[in-house]
Amino acid sequence: MAERELDAAGITDPALRDAYQRCRRLNARHGKTYFLATRLLPPARRPAVHALYGFARWADDIVDDQVSAATAGDRVRALRTLWRRLSEGLREGGSGDEPVVRALAHTAAAYGIDHRHFHDFMVSMHRDLTVTEYADYDALMGYMHGSAASIGLQMLPVLGAVVPHEVAAPHAAALGVAFQLTNFLRDVGEDLDRGRVYLPADLLAAHGVDRELLRWSRDTGARDPRIRAALVAAAELTRGVYREAAPGLEMLDPLARPCIRTAFVLYGGILDAIEAGDYAVLHRRAVVPHRRRAAVAFDGLGRVAAARLRARAGGREVRAAPGPYPAAARGGTG
Repeated sequence: MAERELDAAGITDPALRDAYQRCRRLNARHGKTYFLATRLLPPARRPAVHALYGFARWADDIVDDQVSAATAGDRVRALRTLWRRLSEGLREGGSGDEPVVRALAHTAAAYGIDHRHFHDFMVSMHRDLTVTEYADYDALMGYMHGSAASIGLQMLPVLGAVVPHEVAAPHAAALGVAFQLTNFLRDVGEDLDRGRVYLPADLLAAHGVDRELLRWSRDTGARDPRIRAALVAAAELTRGVYREAAPGLEMLDPLARPCIRTAFVLYGGILDAIEAGDYAVLHRRAVVPHRRRAAVAFDGLGRVAAARLRARAGGREVRAAPGPYPAAARGGTG
C-alpha cells in the first residue's frame, strides 16, 4: 500500500521514498485515529499527510521523552537541532540528511505550504519544555495556535478546497484545535504524570479544582464531583469548537471530505466515550469501541466511492486537485 501511494504521488527518488516511508510509520504508530482516516484520501495525497503528521509526532516525541535518559537540557538541544534542520530543509526545498525533515520540506515545497505554520508549531513545542499550565483559555489558545491550528492550516493545501483559502482556513484551524482539546481531555492523567495540566486553570478553579486535587485523584484512584464537573465543562467547550469547525467540511475538495469527516466523527467519538465512562479520564483511557470505528470507516469508504464516481462523471482527474506533486518536485531535490 505504501509503495502504491508513493507511486501515485510520483515520488521516485529512493532516498525520498524511504523518508516518506519513515513518516508513514510514525503516523501509523502514534496517530491511529487519523491514520485510519488518511486511508480514505486519494493515494497520491497520503504521503504528504504522513510527512506533516510524522514530523509533528517526531517533535512531540522529543518533548515528551520519558523513556530514555535524556535530561531537560538534552531535550532543549534536540529540539533546537530539529528546528535548525527544519529551517535549512525548508529553505533548500527538501535536502538534508534527516529523512523526516526531507519529506516534510518536500511536501511543503510541492504544495506551497506557508513556512510560518511550521515556525509556529516549533514555538509551541519549545513552550512545552517550560510551561506546565495555562491560566485561561486565551493563554491556552496561544499555545494551540502553533500546536494544533497550524496543523490544520498545513493540511489545507494538501486537502484542497472549493472556496478561497482564506474562507476555509479558520475552519481548518478550528478543527485542529478541536482535535487537540479532545486529546487534552482524554489524556489529563498522562499529561499530569508529565507535569503538565492543559485544561485552563480558571475553568478548573470555577469548579473548585486545582493541580493538587487532580494529583490526589490520579494517585488514589478516588473520584471527586468537582473534577467531574470541570471535565464536563471542558467537554462542552470542546464540542463548541467542533461546531466552529463543522462548516469547513463542505468547503473541502469532495475527494478529501470523507477523510476529514471520518476523523471528525472518530475524534468526536472520543468525547462520547469519555462521557460514557463518566469522565473517569484520570483513571482510565477512553477509547472508541472497535465496532464504532469500523462502522465509521465503512461509511467513509462509501463516501469515497461516491465522490470518485461524481468526479469521473464530471470528467475530473480523481487523483488531482490541487495536483499533488509538480513535476519539478517529484524526483527529489535535484
